[in-house]
Amino acid sequence: MKYLAGRLAALLAVLAVIGLLPRLTRTDPALTILRARYAERPPTPETLDAIRAETGLDGGPLHILGSWFGGLLHGDLGTSWVSGQPVAPDAISALGVSLTLMGASLAVALLLAAALAAGTLRRGAGRRIVTARAGVGAAVLAAFPEFLIAAVLAAVVAVRLDWLPALGWGTPAQTVLPALAMGIPAGALLGRLLDDALPAAYAEPWARAATAGGLPGPRIARHALRRTLPGLLPQLGLIVVGLTGGAVAVETLYTIPGLGGSALAAALAQDLPVLQACVLMLLLLGVTAGLAARLATRTLLGPALRDGALPALLPPVLPARRLLTAAVLVLAALLAAVTVAGLLRDPLQIDAAARLAGPSAAHPFGTDSLGRDVLARLGHGAARTVLTAVAVSAATLLLGLALGAVRAGALTETANALPAILTGLVVAGVAGPGPWSAAAAVTAVAWAPIAAHTSALYAQERAAPHIAAARALGAGRAHLLRRHVLPGVLPPVVRHAVLRVPAIALALASLGFLGLGTAPPSPEWGRMLSENLPYAERAPWSVLAPAAALAALGATAVLTATAVRGARSRGAGSRKGAA
Repeated sequence: MKYLAGRLAALLAVLAVIGLLPRLTRTDPALTILRARYAERPPTPETLDAIRAETGLDGGPLHILGSWFGGLLHGDLGTSWVSGQPVAPDAISALGVSLTLMGASLAVALLLAAALAAGTLRRGAGRRIVTARAGVGAAVLAAFPEFLIAAVLAAVVAVRLDWLPALGWGTPAQTVLPALAMGIPAGALLGRLLDDALPAAYAEPWARAATAGGLPGPRIARHALRRTLPGLLPQLGLIVVGLTGGAVAVETLYTIPGLGGSALAAALAQDLPVLQACVLMLLLLGVTAGLAARLATRTLLGPALRDGALPALLPPVLPARRLLTAAVLVLAALLAAVTVAGLLRDPLQIDAAARLAGPSAAHPFGTDSLGRDVLARLGHGAARTVLTAVAVSAATLLLGLALGAVRAGALTETANALPAILTGLVVAGVAGPGPWSAAAAVTAVAWAPIAAHTSALYAQERAAPHIAAARALGAGRAHLLRRHVLPGVLPPVVRHAVLRVPAIALALASLGFLGLGTAPPSPEWGRMLSENLPYAERAPWSVLAPAAALAALGATAVLTATAVRGARSRGAGSRKGAA
């Protein structure tokens, strides 16, 4: 009951904020409605007053909220301010489309995650995990933005090869490309997290005993999966919601009438009844997914979680490959060299005669659609992109650790159900558009996956026997947290946060593309992708350069985290011995 009460309170609070959106953004919904319905009429005070009276806007925000909540109790989601039609039919139809697309995308994500972790599953069952794995492939795939994958698939598979349709919705063939575009980054993230957790499961005594007893490798692998899945199930629940409401770019590119696109269009048009209905459905889906993950976790762990008999997942001491450090240095040096070379050039100089020119001595990375040097824009955008993304990632890590430790599940599920673009509209309306507003908007929702991961690992660490032993020896709460709980929670959560750095950079870029973040013509990697994507077939270098930079950033981050994993593993091993 407490679980549902907390989520209901968070849901009502979010819907109330959305209802107050016109006041927060200091805009007049009546003017928006006039432009949408009666574009030929002048915005006279009399006309605006008539629209307010027709839509109920003359009653004030409390009256609007009360009327909406009253209708909700009777199953009425309201009437669109823009179209004048009931909201419920279109919203339910959009939800059905998004759930269908989410199911297909989730299948792709799970298959890819299984493929990425298959090697570790196989080697672990045979006691052959001898070196730290970098997960570079997963990092690169997770760094590619969904809209870039969608555009490449549409251009190559649909247009050039004519294998699948490029636009529309309604047939199984039209589901394949958007499902791949959305499922690949999500599957790469899941696969990387699973691959990161499996060695700790295989290092437990039961795995050694099972191998010595001659149990088949597939059976040992199934038990290892059961041991590691409880820490990842909250992430799976968050991904389900993200794939449903956060696929705005993919839905727009493929003209899919889904829930994310409907929410964005309603927010831009100030059509609050439609926006409230879309967010309500996303929040209810988030509560359902969170509850399902919670029940599945308890089922998998059984009474061990309740009785404090769950061994801590401690990663083994795995010596990293010598080439790992060299790869980190090479990638870092390459990014630094490109940045320095670009800083020596003018990112704003326009050469109209060299529009979309290929790589040459004058322009090593070619030019964009306006004739600006791609290398210059890449170099000047590095500091803005990387430093802002790292700063936001650090903030989300701190927020995620703090809120995950206090088990703020209702707040976590609510934040995850809100697309960053929607929060960007609210923040930009209150504080004005700009890079700081975009960073605040992304931070406001990007901490949710970190908090969910922290909460799951924190619960398992608290149920470990060494906690009870240390408490029996007189250890205080601060000592338990510092020496026994955090060493088991921090390393995987930090690696998770590092893996999300490129995704945060892209979220910032998407807000800038909508005019809510860094304004043009300032160079920024995500903006470069958005601006040059329409010319990808004619001038692929204009898109490949920022995409490769983001992929290199993700690979560098994961390689760095893997390189220091051995030291953390040794620290965890000494903690286990001390306990």
